[in-house]
Amino acid sequence: MPHESRPRGPHEIEHAVRARLDGLPRRVVACSGGVDSLLLADLAHQHCPEGTVIAHSVTPAVPEAATDRTVRTASELGWRLRLVRSAEFADERYLANPVDRCFHCKSHLYDELGRMLDELPDLAGATVLSGANVDDLGEYRPGLRAAAEHDVRHPWVEAGVTKAGIRAVARTRGRDWHDLPAAPCLASRLYTGTAVTPALMRAVERGEIAVRELTGLAVVRCRVRGDQVRIEVGAHDRDRVTAEVLDRVADAMRAAAPQIEGAALDDEPYAPGRAFVSLAPPGRPGATG
Repeated sequence: MPHESRPRGPHEIEHAVRARLDGLPRRVVACSGGVDSLLLADLAHQHCPEGTVIAHSVTPAVPEAATDRTVRTASELGWRLRLVRSAEFADERYLANPVDRCFHCKSHLYDELGRMLDELPDLAGATVLSGANVDDLGEYRPGLRAAAEHDVRHPWVEAGVTKAGIRAVARTRGRDWHDLPAAPCLASRLYTGTAVTPALMRAVERGEIAVRELTGLAVVRCRVRGDQVRIEVGAHDRDRVTAEVLDRVADAMRAAAPQIEGAALDDEPYAPGRAFVSLAPPGRPGATG
C-alpha cells in the first residue's frame, strides 16, 4: 500500500491527515478504542462533525475497557457515536480461529458498517476509515485484505504516519489516552486453532485484569492454547508474576471458562503475535497481539 514520506512533527501530521479528510466529506471511523482510531476519530470529528460518524463494535472479543473508553471520549468530545454488533461470533470460520481469523472478523465489521450506513441517509456514499498506521504494514494482517475488499481507507497510512507519530499528536492535543499500551482484540490471545468462544474471551479479560491489579504491570498477555494459559510480561517484569499471582489468575479465568487447567509464566518475555501461527513469508512478523 503506497504512502508518502513520514511527516516529522505533530502539526505536520495533523495537516497531512486533514488534507486527506478534505476529500472525504462523509466518513465513518471504525474506532476500536485504541489510540490510533481514537485520534483519527478525534481529528475527523473536529474537521467536519456533521459529516462524521464514529462506529464502535461491541462483541465478546472487544475489552469492556475499550468500549467504556470510546463511549466516554465520544461523550466528552461530542462525537456522533454508533455502537454496532457485527456477526463474527455467528461465523464458524471465525470461531475455528484459523490463521486468517482477522479477515473474517473485519469482513463482518465492514459489512455491518455498510448496513448501518443504509440507515443514515445523510451519510450516503460515506467512506469507512480505519486507524491502521504505517507500522502495521510490516506485519501479517489479514484484516487489511478485508479492508481492501470493502474500499476502506487508512488515513494514517496514506499520510505516512507511524504509531510514535500518532502518540505525539495525541499528547500534543492533551488526550489522556496518548500512551495507552497496544490492546488488540481478545481473540488475539488464543493460539491459532484454539476455538474462539465468548467464555474464553471473558476468561482472558479477567485474567489480564487480575495480573495488572496484582502486579501493577501495564503490558500483559494471557495466552491460551487448549486448556493451558501462558502469561507473558516484559523481560524485566517476570519476577513480579509469582506463584500466588499465577494461582489467582487461574482461578479468575476458570470462573469464566471452567476448562482452564492452570496458568504459568511463559518461558519467553512478551512478544507481539506470540499466539499467532503465521503463514507470512519468513522474516515477516505475525499479527500484533
